[in-house]
Amino acid sequence: MSSPIRIGTRDSDLALWQATHVQKKMTALGLKSVLVPLKSEGDQNLIQPLYEMGIVGVFTKVLDTALLNDRIDIAVHSMKDVPTQLPQGLVQAAVLERESPLDLLVFKTNEIDFSKPLTIATSSLRRKAQWLCKYPHHQIEVLRGNVNTRLQKLKTSNWDGAIFAKAGLERLNMVPKNSIDLFWMTPAPAQGALMVVAKSENPELCKLLSKINHPNTAKCVQIERNFLRTLQGGCSAPIGALAQMKNKEIHFAGNISHPNGNDAVVIDKTANIKSKNLGELYANEILSQGGKRILEQINR
Repeated sequence: MSSPIRIGTRDSDLALWQATHVQKKMTALGLKSVLVPLKSEGDQNLIQPLYEMGIVGVFTKVLDTALLNDRIDIAVHSMKDVPTQLPQGLVQAAVLERESPLDLLVFKTNEIDFSKPLTIATSSLRRKAQWLCKYPHHQIEVLRGNVNTRLQKLKTSNWDGAIFAKAGLERLNMVPKNSIDLFWMTPAPAQGALMVVAKSENPELCKLLSKINHPNTAKCVQIERNFLRTLQGGCSAPIGALAQMKNKEIHFAGNISHPNGNDAVVIDKTANIKSKNLGELYANEILSQGGKRILEQINR
């Protein structure tokens, strides 16, 4: 391609790191590119919890619109922010190898006693629901903003801790000493993975971008997103899913929790790597075991 490929990205430090990461992989293929930073609606409204904003793709919409309007050639998204149904005319061109899918708790003191009535901050309904399931005596506060802003808010607040995606902090080399991995918390579908989106009418570019695609990650996150889609949950829904490949098997953990933490349905499955429609299968199992009841309560 003669002209540089225009890479659309949000303008936060983390989003720019992610876009630059994609850009480096494209450069290694001999592709010239330039970054085009844009500000999303989710970055402009830092007061409301994400689940109250009522916008599908709150962090991706502005980039997808720019792509459809030919202001950019590709868009780089944190895959957990991407709706399970892409806008008409756009396609998934590549999924990069996933980094840590885990959530991580950052706390203010050298030690933290979970038996005490703590205050934990997060804007994620999923994290809130799972936390209250495990620690019903704790209080959850809303925390919005980019990584730097949220870390600073934690320092200046009276909160005891805040929950972050580990991959984001690792990418910026900002994992605090006072932090622990939340192995027990099921992450958001596709957490830790990056998606590159392009226009379907540009097959030449899609073919080039397929060279940076990581097939194993793409397969696992597709299972997770199919699980989310079948449950008819949006990116901010209290739904967790993680598929991992181990020894030619798919290990899957999934759950749905009521936001107040008083109800949850959890599954943990293992299947052959060649199995089909696992996301849909596990979602229907969750629904039949009580997930439908929780979804109805949430929708009400």
